[in-house]
Amino acid sequence: MKQILHLISSIQGNESYSIKLGKTIVEKIQDKYPGSTVEELNLVDTEIPHLNPDTLRAFFIPEDQLTQKDQESIAFSNQVVKQLLAADIIVIGAPLYNFTIPSSLKSWIDHITRAGITFGYGENGPVGKVTGKKVYVAMTSGGIYSEGPGKANDFVVPYLKSFLGFLGMTDLTAFRAEGLKVPVVKENAMKKAIESIQID
Repeated sequence: MKQILHLISSIQGNESYSIKLGKTIVEKIQDKYPGSTVEELNLVDTEIPHLNPDTLRAFFIPEDQLTQKDQESIAFSNQVVKQLLAADIIVIGAPLYNFTIPSSLKSWIDHITRAGITFGYGENGPVGKVTGKKVYVAMTSGGIYSEGPGKANDFVVPYLKSFLGFLGMTDLTAFRAEGLKVPVVKENAMKKAIESIQID
């Protein structure tokens, strides 16, 4: 039995391929681990706030010195950090927008990046503190970015793998539904992506 956290970052609603792919990944995880629970966080509906000066400043204030205003400014960050740490498996819906991740997903990353809580520094450099997690990325794109000339413009999977790894989440698998706007390819893109899903 696992605790699954499913992040949604698409602005396409019911038409979203990344939401459909993410939900299919979640279903396959539940098939492998019966009784698992799912917590879904729609970053678009939540209107996740971007970091601001007050929030950033409060991140570095000792807990016993936080004012009421400070506590309010980091309440959302504390919530999503707690949510992340409680999860065994994280499924991230990550459509490619203008070669990178949606701004809502980047904002979530900014809020979970907490010195002393989700990462730290040791004698040999950075140390990720969010360990023991499995991450699945449901990446979707109109073009093809896993190979060919488009590969150099994929700032979704490489970025997520690098940064989440920095926080300690080094076990990441990406499933891609790509070529969703490419003639001939698009007809089977989702079917191919769903068939590629293998849960470790």
